[in-house]
Amino acid sequence: MKIRVYYEDTDCGGIVYHTAYIRYCERARSEAFFAAETDPQTNTGGFVVRSLNADFIDSAMLGDIIEVRNKPLKIKNVSILLQQEIYKIFDNTNKSPCNTKIFQMIVKLGYIDFTTHHPSVIPKKFLEIINGK
Repeated sequence: MKIRVYYEDTDCGGIVYHTAYIRYCERARSEAFFAAETDPQTNTGGFVVRSLNADFIDSAMLGDIIEVRNKPLKIKNVSILLQQEIYKIFDNTNKSPCNTKIFQMIVKLGYIDFTTHHPSVIPKKFLEIINGK
């Protein structure tokens, strides 16, 4: 998913806030479902973040274009380990295309039942979307 960096994403120096990278990753996960014309949850269950480990490698700046790339690492019945990387693909300062990794995150998502708040089996259709099918 490609995203342009706007003022709302940055501090007064035009550098993207650290929390924005996690928000971009969340949007990319949701967008994978929306692109498949489905919501990332059902009436009875959905994904929650169990844990994440983030590495801030470089910075994005106001006007840059970034791309979030998702890669499932491990899929179980009730959880997914997902690698998400953010690449700067257009450097607005230099007005030039690039392909520089600026952020990476490993996130563990659990699928829960909304009523019991206990783990629940991930629906087959969701697994297909996550696997890119």
